Amino acid sequence: MTRVRLTARGIGAVLLGVPLVAFGLWWRYPGVAGLGIALLVLVGAGVLSVLSRAQVAPKRIVRPRTVQRLGACTGVVELTGTSKRFPVLFDATDEVAGKAVAVDIPLLAPGQKVKVEYPIPTHTRGLLRIGPLTLSRRGLAGLAHARTVVGDVVEVRVVPRVLPVRGLPGGVRRGHVGADERVERGGTDLVGLREYVPGDDLRRLHWATSARTGTLMIREDADPARPHLAVVLDDHADGYAEVTDFEDAVEVAASLVTVAIAEGHPVRLVSSSGAVDVELPAGAVDADASVVLAALADLKAADTTPTPRTLPIRDLDVVAVVCGAEADLSALMLEAGRASVGVVLAVDPAPTHPISAMGSVLLLRHAKAEGLLDAWNTAVSR
Repeated sequence: MTRVRLTARGIGAVLLGVPLVAFGLWWRYPGVAGLGIALLVLVGAGVLSVLSRAQVAPKRIVRPRTVQRLGACTGVVELTGTSKRFPVLFDATDEVAGKAVAVDIPLLAPGQKVKVEYPIPTHTRGLLRIGPLTLSRRGLAGLAHARTVVGDVVEVRVVPRVLPVRGLPGGVRRGHVGADERVERGGTDLVGLREYVPGDDLRRLHWATSARTGTLMIREDADPARPHLAVVLDDHADGYAEVTDFEDAVEVAASLVTVAIAEGHPVRLVSSSGAVDVELPAGAVDADASVVLAALADLKAADTTPTPRTLPIRDLDVVAVVCGAEADLSALMLEAGRASVGVVLAVDPAPTHPISAMGSVLLLRHAKAEGLLDAWNTAVSR
C-alpha cells in the first residue's frame, strides 16, 4: 500500500502560492499571480512524480530469529529495479520494537539489484517485533513523498548472554529419594523409581517398593559424584541497586544452567517470584537449554514483596543463589546454607570483598556478570 503526502516544503509552497495567486488577481499584479501559480503547478508536478507505483521489487529477511543479548542480528533488504528508463532513490526505515531504524539504500539504476544489510539492536532481552519495512520516495524538488509498506512483521527472541563457565564442583548426592543421606564417592545414588518394562535388568529392581505397591519398580541411579545444580534467581526489582544489574544476574543464572546442561548434570532453575521454575534431568540436550534461555528471555523484574523460596531436599546438592546488592542476603544465604555446596552470587556495583564466606556458604560479589563468573571459576568450580 502506497500513501502520497506533501512534505513540509510542499506544504510551505502551497501556503505561499495560494495567497500569491489571490493577491495577484485581486490587485491585478500578473507577475505575483504567475509566481503563485508556478508554485502550485510545481507542487502538483511533485505529487504526480510519486503517484506511480514504485518501480522496484523489494524483499526483506531478518536472521537469526533467536540471538543472545548484544549478539549480531541482521536485517537484509533486497531491491530489484524494474524500471527500464529511470533510476529510483529510496529512503528506508525498519521498525524495531516501536523505534525506527534507518536503512541506507543506494540509488537504484534500471534493472539493478542491490542487497543492503543493517544491524538490528539486541540490547534488550525479550521478544522483539521487527517491521514492517517502509520505503519512502521523494518527488520533484522534495515537495511530496510516497511511502510504501513492505515486508511482514517478524519476531526475534533475544535471550540472555551465555558467558564462559569452567564447570561445577563435585557433587554430594542424596542416598535415596527424599532422604538427607550423603554419598560422596563410590556406589550409586537413587534419584527415582519407575515401573518395570520388559528388557530391564532385574538386578535394578527396588524390592521394598515393589512389595509395598504390588508393581515391579526399577531403580534410576546416578553417579553420586555428578552434581545436581539448583539455581535460585532473585527477580525482585527492589533487590537491585541499578536496573542494569538485573540483566547481569539473569546472565549469571543462564550461564550456570547452560554449563550444567552441557556437562550432563541434572538442573533446576527457579525464580524467587515463581515466574520461572524449570527442572531438567541428567542428560538434557541443547534443545532443553534453549527452553531455559527462552524462559529467562521473557523474565521481568517483579515489583511484589519478596517471599522466601524454599528448595526441596532433593535439590540441596549444589545451590547457586543469584541476587542484587540490595537483596536480603541473610535470608538468601540461609537458604544456600541448607545445601551441600552453597554459593551466593551478588551483583554489587561497589563490592568491598569480592570473595568471602559466611559459615559454609561462599559469597561472591562483583559489579558485572563476567566478574562473578570469573570468581566462580576461581573459588567454586573444580
